[in-house]
Amino acid sequence: MSFNTQTAPSVTLTIAGSEATGGAGAQADLKTFQELGTYGIAALTCIVSFDPKDNWNHRFVPVDAQVIADQLEAIQTAYDLGTVKIGMLGTPATIDTVAKALQSQEWQNIVLDPVLICKGQEPGAALDTDQALKAQILPLATFVTPNHFESMSLSGMDSIESVEDLKEAARRIHEASGAVVLAKGGVRLEGDDAVDVFFDGQTMEVLRAPKVGDVAVSGAGCTLAAAITAELAKGASPLEAARTAKAFVTEGIRNRVSSNTPFDALWQGGAGSGPAL
Repeated sequence: MSFNTQTAPSVTLTIAGSEATGGAGAQADLKTFQELGTYGIAALTCIVSFDPKDNWNHRFVPVDAQVIADQLEAIQTAYDLGTVKIGMLGTPATIDTVAKALQSQEWQNIVLDPVLICKGQEPGAALDTDQALKAQILPLATFVTPNHFESMSLSGMDSIESVEDLKEAARRIHEASGAVVLAKGGVRLEGDDAVDVFFDGQTMEVLRAPKVGDVAVSGAGCTLAAAITAELAKGASPLEAARTAKAFVTEGIRNRVSSNTPFDALWQGGAGSGPAL
């Protein structure tokens, strides 16, 4: 038996939570990395499991901070890493641990999917986590991918109801962080298209794709940020990475996976072979 040989793949790390049904979190990130031709590694920050006996609400359990530090120590020692995606962190202690690990080396790309609210947390704990994320992780990010709610929170805007509003949010988030921004409108803005806005301080581009249904699909945000991460690791420019990620997610939503949950999950394999995109 013979196998095709190729150069070693780029290594991509996700620091994120585990989502038990497989639709989001580190599970979605690793599947995305694989589909797009990079070697994926995960450091788990928390365990999230939906509760089918309680209207599918989140059950949230943080991983001990020392365990997170141990994972990152092993990963950063084993590989010469340049690209990382930050997903759900969940607690101020986790954020502090991850921030120290990020600051221990140089990075080409730090992609932040700024998960600000976890429904399994008490409101006070969620607010503390949000404030810690903005203070310790956002300033380190080179690329940030906020959803509709997160764009309002990070920009300080009271509402985002139009593409022009989303553009303004992207500008404000870039000015506050210095990071490239892909502000996601998704299905929440009116119109036939799912709209995201890219802004890097100079280039403003509206990315559009026809909406596939009008309900959010589990894992879309995680997958978008993970696809950007993979493309950046392979050498794409930020705008090229955003365009590829948008197309990848659109196909994944179109080929969504249904289950006994009240929500569908994006299928990363729905886009076919990642490198062919």
